[in-house]
Amino acid sequence: MEILIIEDEPRAASQLQRMLTACDFKYDVLNTIDSVEEAVEWFKNNKAPELVFMDIQLADGLSFEIFQKTVVECPIIFTTAFDQYAIQAFKVNSVDYLLKPIQKEDLAKSLKKFGKSKKAPAIDSATLKQLLGSIQSKPKREGILVKEGNAFLQIKTLDILYCYSEDSITFGVTLGKRFIINETIDELFDSLDGNQFFKINRGQIIAKGSIQKIEPYFNHRVKLSITNPRDQEFIVSRPKTSDFKGWLNT
Repeated sequence: MEILIIEDEPRAASQLQRMLTACDFKYDVLNTIDSVEEAVEWFKNNKAPELVFMDIQLADGLSFEIFQKTVVECPIIFTTAFDQYAIQAFKVNSVDYLLKPIQKEDLAKSLKKFGKSKKAPAIDSATLKQLLGSIQSKPKREGILVKEGNAFLQIKTLDILYCYSEDSITFGVTLGKRFIINETIDELFDSLDGNQFFKINRGQIIAKGSIQKIEPYFNHRVKLSITNPRDQEFIVSRPKTSDFKGWLNT
């Protein structure tokens, strides 16, 4: 069985493969892809795989955008860490979806479901457009609950300069302080105003107003000077560089 894995977290991709083996699923991985841009190019230039495991949040956006840019004619099992994406549209337009962290029992059920059909449900463009619109237009939060010592307090998102992940802990930084946020970096970014915040790589979110300087960096990336950097280095990943420049112009 030839499969394609579209996942921006290497550890999650490796864990998926271990689980597939544990489920006695015979497979060959054609490629592991971490961005919408790379996935679009792959589908344009390669024969469709027999099955795709597709994460919903990728390095440069939502995987739904892939279907707007190219034709995908193969069965898909979506994976997501966010329950709000687990909606009826997946049941209509895919073999199944799996909530992260993926459980072996759930994966086995999805593989059994795939084994019965082995064909790709049609991706309905109207449903996809509606889904993307509902995700992009949902209200964004104005405050973030953070930990300070043994207590919690709420800070305004307008006061956040940037957020980053370190040793599986998410931190938020303001002009004067650093706080612990009890959310993953992906969960946090999904709830913020995309006009004001940008996830420049897998572990950092920056506020537009915190950017002081932008410089070219090797391998077609850019490096940012940010207010109150606290020994952090801010480098926009290559897949996100083009979107980042467009975001700055909005």
